[in-house]
Amino acid sequence: MAEAAAGWASRLPAKWERAGRPFERRLVEVALDQLNGLAGSQGEQVLVNQDLHAANVLRAEREPWLVIDPKPLVGEREFSVVAMVRGTELGHSRAAVRRRLDRLSAELGLDRDRVVGWTIGQTMAWSIDGDRVFTDHAEVVRWLLD
Repeated sequence: MAEAAAGWASRLPAKWERAGRPFERRLVEVALDQLNGLAGSQGEQVLVNQDLHAANVLRAEREPWLVIDPKPLVGEREFSVVAMVRGTELGHSRAAVRRRLDRLSAELGLDRDRVVGWTIGQTMAWSIDGDRVFTDHAEVVRWLLD
């Protein structure tokens, strides 16, 4: 996790510049602060899936549910829910994002502030992929900062 976070932090500013500065600089700066601050202060290390969201959980025949497209990392539990907090499949609004954040943090006994920090960091890191900019990612970060 620490290695992944360092890579995201090192690439994000250049990706943002190459993409034509598609959103305000403060989002990049907050993401960098979160990634740099959280990486070195993680709790217990467990196996986490950095892309576990509703579109990657399918109804299956051999088991009731099947998780596809895993992207495993070893990191703290708070990171494991980032994609679910950010995911648009279960609603894309300030209220929907905050409801998922609050429910997942409370029911799984996670540190809510760390979940917010990881969500901001990874969401911004994943907001630009080559020439493609995911404006919904920037919206999620804005909602979490409000």
